[in-house]
Amino acid sequence: MKQSLWIGGKFRSTPTYMELQNPYDLEPIAQIAVAERDDVYAAIAAAQEAKDLMAEMPAHQRAVILEKVAGFLKEEREACARLISQEAAKPLKAARAEVERTILTYTFAAHEARRIHGETVPMDAAPGGEGRLAFTIREPLGVIAAITPFNFPMNLVAHKVGPAIAAGNTVILKPASQTPLSAYKMAEFFHKAGLPAGALNVVTGSGRMIGDILMKDEQIKMITFTGSPEVGQYIREQSGLKRVTLELGSNSAVIVDEGVNLEKVIPRIVNGAFAYQGQVCISVQRVFVHEKILARFVEQFVVEAKKLKSGNPLDESTDISALITRQDVERTKTWVEEAVAAGAALSLGGDFSEGIFQPTVLVDVPTTAKVSCEEIFAPVVHINCFKTFEEAIQLVNQSKYGLQAGIFTNDIHRGLQAAKKLEVGGVMINEIPTFRVDQMPYGGVKLSGMGREGIKYAVEEMTELKLISFKME
Repeated sequence: MKQSLWIGGKFRSTPTYMELQNPYDLEPIAQIAVAERDDVYAAIAAAQEAKDLMAEMPAHQRAVILEKVAGFLKEEREACARLISQEAAKPLKAARAEVERTILTYTFAAHEARRIHGETVPMDAAPGGEGRLAFTIREPLGVIAAITPFNFPMNLVAHKVGPAIAAGNTVILKPASQTPLSAYKMAEFFHKAGLPAGALNVVTGSGRMIGDILMKDEQIKMITFTGSPEVGQYIREQSGLKRVTLELGSNSAVIVDEGVNLEKVIPRIVNGAFAYQGQVCISVQRVFVHEKILARFVEQFVVEAKKLKSGNPLDESTDISALITRQDVERTKTWVEEAVAAGAALSLGGDFSEGIFQPTVLVDVPTTAKVSCEEIFAPVVHINCFKTFEEAIQLVNQSKYGLQAGIFTNDIHRGLQAAKKLEVGGVMINEIPTFRVDQMPYGGVKLSGMGREGIKYAVEEMTELKLISFKME
């Protein structure tokens, strides 16, 4: 299969194509076009040309297009799940769940397209404002550049493309190099749904070259990026006065207070730690357990983690498959060995077979170890204890990240204390930090980024607020 670029409503070939391999068995999947500079400028020109048409398109028409895309996904849900599983090594059951979420995300975007509105402003609340009528409206920004990661190749694309189209913008999409086929599939669906040519363009190739052009071109009005803090910081520094939304790293933590029902809590945390090999931005990486229940928690956690089955992502029973690259396997092994050398106890895993890193549980990890203070993005979790609830909150807040955190407790006062004191973008009480539904605001503080996703909130980021004032006398 040879996949060309999608620019201006048609395929565009390039002189160079790269081989895309399945991360699990390294078998070739497709040949993917590598964009050159002229291709990126062509995508910008196509998006700019379609800008006015999209801005003038009635909201109900944009909504219908998004609804049709959701409908196409429903019709081809199994084929889409297998595509994700193949290019991302995501276990099939997890890939199916991603497709279902993507359907909902575009459905939410269709709903939001119909209710983008401003508000009236009480001008006479201030002296001199008498006799004036004022209201706000929201207008599309124009051309938006969306840069997406490999781990949710359909749903994270939807979280950028969906609200952008709902708001009347045009999009240049740069998907992750390992998972471009899902993005091209979505472009096919939008084309079938009647989206004007140039309103969605997909370019693949060098992230640095493409990103640098998008950051510097004045026709690009916003960059929305999900990826590493290092790249996010570079984008923020190089983008000038462009609007920027960044969804970056995390080492999400969960606090387990004494007195909670471990039989209910532990399976949930195991799922949060090891779903899609831990390659989830809000994957559980750090667990802080009250000292009175630590030994029992660790024992039961290891028993539950051992139930997970490793293997081919297309196998119906597989829970854990290959990491996205063999380099990530080696890096994970090195980080685990460093933690053990620093005094951590290895209770489970710690090794790998080809591309599959086994579910790994570490106990009593120094908070300065990389498996604790950096984002490991692998099936590795560490369990440390705390004596007081205040100490637990301090341990969570030691992180340079702040995306989401979870707490399990029977004490409502501790739950509310955590809600107030935890330095994160979202606090999940009696839930893992990995919990997300697609309509909620999602984003972090500190090195976890800036701005919020979730359709309603992304639409606000992707529109300009304009005030209109009438003097009535």
